[in-house]
Amino acid sequence: MWRYSRYTRSLVTLACLLVGNSLLAFLVAAFIMPFGIIMGGTTGIGIVLGRIWPGLDVALVVLVLNMALLLLGLAVLGKKFFVTTVASSIIYPVALGVMERIPGIDCMTDDPLLAAIFAGCLMGIALGLVMRVGSSTGGMDVVALVLNHWFHWPLSALIYVTDFIVMGGQALFCEPEQILLGLLVLVLETILLDRTMILGKAQIQLIVLSDRYEEIREALLWKAEVGMTMLLTESGFRRQEGRGILCVIPQRKLYDVTELVYSIDSSAFITIAQINEVRGHGFTSERIPLPAEEAGASR
Repeated sequence: MWRYSRYTRSLVTLACLLVGNSLLAFLVAAFIMPFGIIMGGTTGIGIVLGRIWPGLDVALVVLVLNMALLLLGLAVLGKKFFVTTVASSIIYPVALGVMERIPGIDCMTDDPLLAAIFAGCLMGIALGLVMRVGSSTGGMDVVALVLNHWFHWPLSALIYVTDFIVMGGQALFCEPEQILLGLLVLVLETILLDRTMILGKAQIQLIVLSDRYEEIREALLWKAEVGMTMLLTESGFRRQEGRGILCVIPQRKLYDVTELVYSIDSSAFITIAQINEVRGHGFTSERIPLPAEEAGASR
């Protein structure tokens, strides 16, 4: 079972790396490069060099830069970083070289705004797929990680600074409209990246306060099949002690659970919050069932 799980995780990781990097290469070839939209990373550097020396192969520039930065990361950050990043550092430039050679890929739309919208959305999804499996696209992220390692400056700030420096270099050769489109891509990328990272992992957390907590506990356990944690509570005004119920459920169960609670106590106090990820038994590992005799006694 353990070997199968490890094998499955490896396949999922490989699939996410292939799909994420291929999607990233596609959107760059189809939407970014045809309209000269500015972007960060080694791709942005490749675009700048391509404008200085027309005819320069952007994919080859990206591959060379990625390999150089990967070696820098290996020297400074160690072997673990190298192993988790080497795949993307190779797959992406190779995929970009293939995408660039697909006939008509740069003619998918003649609307720059539409191209920027698609590029930003697809970029967020592509990067999200890669980062969900704990990998990185390499490139200029390595520079930020190395500077963080040496000087302990905030990593998020370093990533934005390196991206803006690269985008600023492209701005010297671009029209104002291309700069604005690049900023639109960056905003959409950030939004879709966050959504992709938590897609399928978000759950609903409920806290139920009621004097009839024991009946609600039994109903949630055996009718809704919901695990829970009992909390000790004290009311703020009367200082009365009681019990609260904390449970985490999938979004699809929210209606049934709240209706079940209110069918027992119509005045129950319920707070509902969305949480980004849950780990543990019943969510990321197999649920632990109650022993048969204990379950029978409880019911």
